[in-house]
Amino acid sequence: MKKFLLLLLALVSSQMTFAQYKIENLSFNYGEEITDEKAKIVKIIGEANDKVYALGLKGNDYYLKIFTSKEMKLISNKPIVLPEIKDKEIDFEEIIMLGNHLYVIGSVYQSKEKIFKLVGIEISEDGKLSNKMLPMFEAEVAKKSARGDFYFKKSADETQVIAMHASLFNKEDAMKYDLKLFDAGLNQLFANSEKVSFDDSKKDFEFTISDFDVNYKGDAFLVVNESYRDSKKKEQIEKFQVHAFKKSNGYKKEVVDINIKGKEIINCSLLSTSNDKVQLVGFYSSVRENGKANKELKGIYNATININTNQNDNLKFNEFDYATKVKLLGERKAKKGKDLKPYYKIHTIIEKNDGGLIVLSEERFTYVGKTQGIGPIGLTPVTYYTNEIIVTSLRPDGSAEWSNVVAKDQNATATVTSLGLGAFAGGGNFTVAVGVSFQLGVLGKGPEYLSAIPIYKDGQLNVLFNDNKKNKGITNMDDIKSLGNYNNAVPTLFVFDGKGEITRKDPEEVIKNELVIRPGVFYRKNPKEYIIYASRKSQDRLGRMTL
Repeated sequence: MKKFLLLLLALVSSQMTFAQYKIENLSFNYGEEITDEKAKIVKIIGEANDKVYALGLKGNDYYLKIFTSKEMKLISNKPIVLPEIKDKEIDFEEIIMLGNHLYVIGSVYQSKEKIFKLVGIEISEDGKLSNKMLPMFEAEVAKKSARGDFYFKKSADETQVIAMHASLFNKEDAMKYDLKLFDAGLNQLFANSEKVSFDDSKKDFEFTISDFDVNYKGDAFLVVNESYRDSKKKEQIEKFQVHAFKKSNGYKKEVVDINIKGKEIINCSLLSTSNDKVQLVGFYSSVRENGKANKELKGIYNATININTNQNDNLKFNEFDYATKVKLLGERKAKKGKDLKPYYKIHTIIEKNDGGLIVLSEERFTYVGKTQGIGPIGLTPVTYYTNEIIVTSLRPDGSAEWSNVVAKDQNATATVTSLGLGAFAGGGNFTVAVGVSFQLGVLGKGPEYLSAIPIYKDGQLNVLFNDNKKNKGITNMDDIKSLGNYNNAVPTLFVFDGKGEITRKDPEEVIKNELVIRPGVFYRKNPKEYIIYASRKSQDRLGRMTL
């Protein structure tokens, strides 16, 4: 009897441990255990009508999971069965919540017409698909193997979605892209289509659709970068532009040129802010005397566009300082003036209270292993690396205020079908570089434990991530041990003060068998509250993380 009571007490204690705990001023409150094992959660879609909606994936099948907002209790877990168009199955693309409307978005390729079609289907509050399909795209493409991809971004208030399709026309030496904006009813608000040609005679020619966004006014923006080397003039030519489509101007295309000399733009992320600005942030490289770009990262730039005047108010290039280089490269390479390898991607841009920016840039790359099997049904191991994060604080004028490094070393391997490797991200001289999130198809297999969740509130930045328990108290990159088995990870919080100094906060005691947060799957409800997903072996739970 005594042993039974001790066991019961241990079980109750374990349940209480899962229910709530804190790291510094960050609280975690979890709901009931998810006992229905059909499909792992790969996306938290949103919250409406006192319910939380999530997307599950098992094999190639998607499920809509519905939870109560208060208890985080699973009340529905239904497969998403898409209809057919002209006897062809619709492929799942995305699921989004706009206002209180929930839509599953799917695509189908029509071979005869060479049309890549995209449709939206509304899902009711209880998870039933509507019989009505809402047309979104009918994109003309060159052929099935070059049908391209669709990309999506929601507005900050989550009432609109901006979507883009891009595909190659190799015989025409061109890339075509279509940009569209939809309201909460999936009514089209504007559309723009362009075909970009290139000249093979240009040296080192590259055309990149870097990013796009929609602001609080319903204005849409697209940033493109066309670059090549003029071997006769020994110059690197950069055609860096923002294409603006403003509601007040009937969505007529307006072009803002950003003039750059002596440097090459490596990448760019775009953020529309509430003060009628468009902020562009990314990395740049130096250029040799013969005009050839070095490709390695010299530093970070910031360009601000005033959308009322279509003027570039500032353009600042900030070389990485010595202290940051020492942390990333070591003292010997830093003294020699070496630049960073081009593996860093913009993770998040945060608008500070003073109008400046905080930019988080994560070292992120993938290694594709050898495919086992025959043809498109073969299985391929893909290892995802998400290592240290460079945190840069920029003043309102774009100049660097401080920088520091979140020291972490993470990787996870997921096995995917060869078909999953064919997504269009570019081809030849063309690239679409929108976002750094993991593909839905690999989530639930390990990569969702990687990366980090940045939290900015009351002027203070916090960065939460999973770490090796042996790294407790360590902030130096040279002393960091790899995450290793992410099932045994512990949550770690890096807190930044106003000067960029880091205080590391670890749980006072590493709790055995504690739930492990999945930073690749979360939903930001407001600046201080996040809906998160965590698990431990077969135990899964939704929860709320509050600052």
